[in-house]
Amino acid sequence: MPHLPNIITDLGLILAVAAATTLLFKKIHQPVVLGYIIAGVLVGPHFSLFPTVMDEQGVKTLSDIGVIFLLFSLGLEFSFKKLVKVGGSASITALIEIVLMIAISYYVGKFLGWSTMDCIFLGAILSMSSTTIIIRAFDEVGAKTKKFATLVFGILIVQDLVAILLLVLLSTLAVSKQFAGGELLMQILKLSFFLILWFLAGIFFVPTFLKRTSKLLNDETLLILSIGMCLLMVMLAVEVGFSAALGAFIMGSILAETTQAERIETLIKSVKDLFAAVFFVSVGTMIDPSVLLEYFIPILIITAVTIVGKFVTTALGAILSGQSLKHSVQAGMSLAQIGEFSFIIASLGVSLKVTSDFLYPIAVAASAITTFTTPYFIKLSGPTYKVIERILPDRWVMVLNRYSSGTQQLSGISDWNKLLRSYTINLIIHSVILIAIILLSDKYLSPFIENTVANDMNATNIVTVIIIFILMAPFIWALAIRRIQREAYSHLWLNRKLNRGPLIALEIVRIIVAIVHVGILLSIFFSTMVAIVIAIIVMVIAIILFRRKLQAFYDRLEKLFLYNLNEREYRKISRPMVPWDAHLTEFQVLPESNLIGKELQELALRERFGVNVALIERGKKTIITPGRTEKIFPGDVLSVIGTDDQLGRLKLLLEKTDVGELEPEAVQIKLQNFTIAENSTMRNRTIRESGLREVANALIVGIERNGERILNPESTFRFESSDIVWVVGIPEQIDAFLRNQQVY
Repeated sequence: MPHLPNIITDLGLILAVAAATTLLFKKIHQPVVLGYIIAGVLVGPHFSLFPTVMDEQGVKTLSDIGVIFLLFSLGLEFSFKKLVKVGGSASITALIEIVLMIAISYYVGKFLGWSTMDCIFLGAILSMSSTTIIIRAFDEVGAKTKKFATLVFGILIVQDLVAILLLVLLSTLAVSKQFAGGELLMQILKLSFFLILWFLAGIFFVPTFLKRTSKLLNDETLLILSIGMCLLMVMLAVEVGFSAALGAFIMGSILAETTQAERIETLIKSVKDLFAAVFFVSVGTMIDPSVLLEYFIPILIITAVTIVGKFVTTALGAILSGQSLKHSVQAGMSLAQIGEFSFIIASLGVSLKVTSDFLYPIAVAASAITTFTTPYFIKLSGPTYKVIERILPDRWVMVLNRYSSGTQQLSGISDWNKLLRSYTINLIIHSVILIAIILLSDKYLSPFIENTVANDMNATNIVTVIIIFILMAPFIWALAIRRIQREAYSHLWLNRKLNRGPLIALEIVRIIVAIVHVGILLSIFFSTMVAIVIAIIVMVIAIILFRRKLQAFYDRLEKLFLYNLNEREYRKISRPMVPWDAHLTEFQVLPESNLIGKELQELALRERFGVNVALIERGKKTIITPGRTEKIFPGDVLSVIGTDDQLGRLKLLLEKTDVGELEPEAVQIKLQNFTIAENSTMRNRTIRESGLREVANALIVGIERNGERILNPESTFRFESSDIVWVVGIPEQIDAFLRNQQVY
């Protein structure tokens, strides 16, 4: 009889037991992730009732693939732009949670009598949450589309990035027994450099490639192509010293900006589910029942610290970052577990022989327990918030709500802020591109020219420098010469003469930085003084002779990049954070819907569900803030604003689907707010008299007055000074209207 490889028998055993346990957990209405953990315990080496997996390394490899596909799927759903929108709040929350959890865990370890290194590693282990467990739990309890989920996923990504830096820092501490601040700073700069470079290159090339090959991409080809690109980015990330999970997430985020994102997500789902099941089963196999008994008390203490500590620190960080009390509580209860990066950190301590043998099994046991509790905590997060709200004094709740609303209010951005922000972004992006060109050319182009084109070293250097400079020229021009924020620059130059000195200094700094980049290039092949002189001469000649051609070429590059970046957004509407949990969601009217042909006033969606129809997309036609007599037609895509509960009730009538190949106008509407000033012409006027809807095509969806929130105010509502007005519409039209009304 031919021999069957152990990996195949192990996979069959894992899936068979996992299927049985998940069917049982489905029957009793429990999250299937818990069934996977139980299946892992049953087929693990510490349980003899069932056959045991033989090839543990093979199973670990399959579980690693599961992590890769889970992070790839996460990237497909939460692109870089979505992370940027929640990035500030997520970053603040994650950093506060990590710092506080490390400190709390350190002193808990000292209380248990552990060594200093054990305490430090314990802090790093408990500060990380599990992305894979939360994704699965959100799927099971239906929380993935909830508003707080975006904050949670943003926090998880920040945690993953910090985990990479912790691995470097802990390795240094373990070996040298001292803090290596310089090495940590270099790792941060290296991580930032590669993230920016991968994002820029990915957005420039990947969407373009997919569009040009779209006619060749059937489901099979697109599945193979997307998995191939995911694994290539994983290889690249590992090659430069980062985790495979980070590489998978980055490629998912790049593909999320393409028009094929939903299709890829659908195709990859089955593959992700298969390997994710293996991952969760592999987590269960690491649970040793004897360890639970031997370290029963420390495990209970560590588990309690994890659950309570992460809930409190995350909620505190979210509140300080401007999130509402409700979302802070929900995020805190969702993140009350430890996960895969914690295992990696624990394994690092074992491999370096700087931690005690009991630390890793305790971490696995605590992770297993918190994995069981996570789905229940997510389900209970809403009721827990209501209990906390009832317990807290009304004054505290009002202060927290006002603080949350205040952090989200629109604030005037000065011309200097706009200019400095744009100059900083311009400097960072083009410096990354120029450095990447120099490094890649020095590593690959120079040896190629030396071996195939020229035998003389001087000739090789000259030819190499000329080719590299041609590649760098458009980006050098953009860094040093291109006009940025023309309107803000002109205002500053004309309004005050005192501004002219700093403005000239900014331009000089830009030119110096560009010269430095050219000098770095030349210094690789020539002496430093020669490099500086040649750099200045070459810069002047290139700017004088090729200014217009460089500008035209760069403009084409920038136009293509921005088109790739925003193509999918043409059909999407931003979902910003608003104080009463309302957000925008798209629903498509099905051909068989009984709503077809009815007017909006007849449907009475506001009266029945408390929602507002902000926009209707009908083929290539876009209807902004449709009137009461607007009728519903088959295939209409309705952009509706409401809370999670309101939109959930509306979903019974309208089924949310992908808008397919429609190419609507590039109209983007947003929720935003403004405050009625004392001298505003809108003061003491009613909503109808203000003309906001007629002039700015904007819809008023809520008003805050003295801490009280008024949803869907009547047209006879009269504005008062200090009212916070929430509107939905095109930002440019709203801002133009408000300037005329002297609102700010």
